[in-house]
Amino acid sequence: MIQPAYIAVEGVIGVGKTTLARWLSGYFDAAALLEIVEENPFLQDFYGDRVRYAFQTETFFLLSRYRQQLAIVRPSVGTQPLVSDYIFAKNRLFAELNLAGDEWELFLQLYAALSERVPRPDLVVYLQADVDTLMERIAQRDRIFERNMERGYIAQLRTAYDSFFASYTETPVLAIDTNNLDLVRDDTARAQTLSTIRAALAGYHQPALLPHT
Repeated sequence: MIQPAYIAVEGVIGVGKTTLARWLSGYFDAAALLEIVEENPFLQDFYGDRVRYAFQTETFFLLSRYRQQLAIVRPSVGTQPLVSDYIFAKNRLFAELNLAGDEWELFLQLYAALSERVPRPDLVVYLQADVDTLMERIAQRDRIFERNMERGYIAQLRTAYDSFFASYTETPVLAIDTNNLDLVRDDTARAQTLSTIRAALAGYHQPALLPHT
């Protein structure tokens, strides 16, 4: 029996992950897994003092995402289409960038233990954009805890994401340059992106999402 597809959308802060994931889940009548960033009580402090609040921030995200994976992903995979705006492996990406020493080693042990129970997507859609584009989109959405976002941190994060996906082998990855794509207001951009995703799924011998075949 052919199983419904599980797609995850990833990329740097502000690139448009949630916008695309919401649209895809609605279009395909798929279950949606959307990260709730605002629930992290350490996040605003982290952006003010990354060294001091990094471990608390990353550990909270790890446990929060793990609970989502158990509650939403595990019951959905194989039974209905699913679209997520993150992959569980992003925990390691961010932690490696922000942690060091004993904190990094402890986090790595926690991540390794939890990730064994997390299902892998059929396809990861990696949205890319230049730092200028990312900073502009972050400013446009104007989240309170992102108002003091440092350009240097976004540049570091963008480099980390490129390095991460250059060696990522857990699932197939489709990279899409979004610098000139307005996925919020441009119907043509969304249609082109959808076509690219469908072709990628077909190329990886995955079924088309339902019900729009």
